[in-house]
Amino acid sequence: MKLRTLSLGLLSASTLAFAAHAESITIATVNNGDMVRMQTLTDDFTAKNPDIQLQWVTLEENVLRERVTTDIATKGGQYDVMTIGTYEVPIWAKQSWLLPLDKLGDDYDVKDIIPAIANGLSVDGKLYAAPFYGESSFVMYRKDLMEKAGLTMPDAPTWDFIKQAAEKMTDRANGVNGVCLRGKAGWGENMAFLTAMSNSFGARWFDENWKPQFDQPEWKNTLQFYVDLMKANGPEGASSNGFNENLALFQQGKCGMWIDATVAASFVSDPKNSTVADKVGYALAPDNGLGKRGNWLWAWSLAIPAGTQKADAAQKFVSWATSKDYLELVASKEGWANVPPGTRSSLYANPEYQKAAPFAKMTLDSINAADPTHPTVKPVPYVGVQFVAIPEFQGLGTTVGQLFSAALAGQTSVDDALKQAQDAATATMTEGGYIQ
Repeated sequence: MKLRTLSLGLLSASTLAFAAHAESITIATVNNGDMVRMQTLTDDFTAKNPDIQLQWVTLEENVLRERVTTDIATKGGQYDVMTIGTYEVPIWAKQSWLLPLDKLGDDYDVKDIIPAIANGLSVDGKLYAAPFYGESSFVMYRKDLMEKAGLTMPDAPTWDFIKQAAEKMTDRANGVNGVCLRGKAGWGENMAFLTAMSNSFGARWFDENWKPQFDQPEWKNTLQFYVDLMKANGPEGASSNGFNENLALFQQGKCGMWIDATVAASFVSDPKNSTVADKVGYALAPDNGLGKRGNWLWAWSLAIPAGTQKADAAQKFVSWATSKDYLELVASKEGWANVPPGTRSSLYANPEYQKAAPFAKMTLDSINAADPTHPTVKPVPYVGVQFVAIPEFQGLGTTVGQLFSAALAGQTSVDDALKQAQDAATATMTEGGYIQ
């Protein structure tokens, strides 16, 4: 017993000695499936980097945003790597809150990152966050119901076609809604969909001088089309439906079409969870012939706050977590279908991934159809496809989302919702010093 105790003591001492020499970095991340899986695979990183220890802080999305925003704005220094979205990157980089990722290693292959994704994470040509997961949005539809309606879905449909198809596919007696779209209020819920949709109608949040544009005909056309389409062919209580609610409806066979995140494709085509898995087709988000489609662009990414004292170690981790080798590691453990999507061109050229993900090409085409630096038909002073990359947008976007959700619910008219949105945006932009 004494010998065993002594050996344990020596082991503990050597471990402590190693820990004293090892550098520890703290990673703040979101509690989604891809990041939870990453934590189970980090033995690969520590084997390659025995001098770096990883500490994880895993949080729900809204809590994560609050914590990392507070920490980086106050230079708190709690985190060495932060998980942030496409919305935050250009704002924080311009504030000099993030370090440029210029030490990712010779074999990292930055040029392999899908250009549309990389552009959204770059400022002045410098990458400030590395994506581990990317998405756009597209049309998911029931091929059997489309055939029954006597229609053929084009690879690149118009909004008029979507309306026509929705009318023919709606069968309320059998619980089938022609189309399911987000209605739940929030800057990342209904306004993600409606802002992207408005781009294809020629609308914009602000003109070149930051004057709000909700009083313009393009926004009236967008919101009226959306409300009319949903009232005639959408599910009951649509103003309460976000991504998860519409996913459940589609999987249960209650939607003819659903326009939402490309990542949903793996869920609706999974026979374990979807009753229509073998009947799903995919198409680009609709347009109106104006040169912009109604699809968004998003990436969850890893960034390094300027206040870290461990920048080199942090960049080593970011490089590992977002590399081509990491995708192959996931594939070897979990299968190609579970590889984080939407970040690297080489993934979409991989025959094994194409076989495991029949929606791969349409996902890539959708991502490439979005341009965060030129998101609208008319010129704008902001970047961002389904959001405006200014600090005020989170609050304003949610306010406008509540107004538009109320219009969908019939609690207010389209005209009143737009007038209130214009007033709220004008007040916000005046207070922020954007306009006089």
